[in-house]
Amino acid sequence: MERIRTFVSAVLAGVCIALGGTAYLSLESKVAGALFFTVGLFTICVFGLHLFTGKVCYVFQRDGAYALDLPVIWLGNLAGTFLAAQLERWARIGPALAQRAQEVCQAKLSDSLVSLFLLALFCNLMIYIAVEGFARAPHDLGRYLALFLGVAVFILCGFEHCVADMYYFSVAGVWSGKTLLALLVMTLGNALGGVLIPEARRFIAGKEAGR
Repeated sequence: MERIRTFVSAVLAGVCIALGGTAYLSLESKVAGALFFTVGLFTICVFGLHLFTGKVCYVFQRDGAYALDLPVIWLGNLAGTFLAAQLERWARIGPALAQRAQEVCQAKLSDSLVSLFLLALFCNLMIYIAVEGFARAPHDLGRYLALFLGVAVFILCGFEHCVADMYYFSVAGVWSGKTLLALLVMTLGNALGGVLIPEARRFIAGKEAGR
């Protein structure tokens, strides 16, 4: 039952990221799109939903059950983004969103796997900064700035977020074996990027404690 709850929470998180992606695709200004995309992670953090790119950052600090939840969360995020995308494709806004998403996806799918991996790694450095900043900042303003700056920066830099890309691939209707391979590579890049800072912090803290 607990895994089912986790999956449902992950589906909702996927829908939230899809809403952020919808805002991004709907706006001509890249800066405005980056800022309004933040509604996705903001909602996820406020309501405590399960997002793969946030949860994976803490995998080495938790037990084995936590690690086993990550594939469930990934699949739930995929289901949520796909569901939201399909519903949008049936709505009046669908054709415009699909056209814009196809342009976005063309750049991703014409890129090399090494590039996608590295861009995904950098993305989750920013996601960790955003999520950890939200959790640790002593004041509300700092918490919300951590989210908005972390998310906006990764979008403006063109970094790859596997859950956001689940949405873009779905609304563009470009799923294929190549798409799935690209998504898996980006997932690995997000996973590595997510653990780099927390593991470095643990190493530094351990070294300092040993002095």
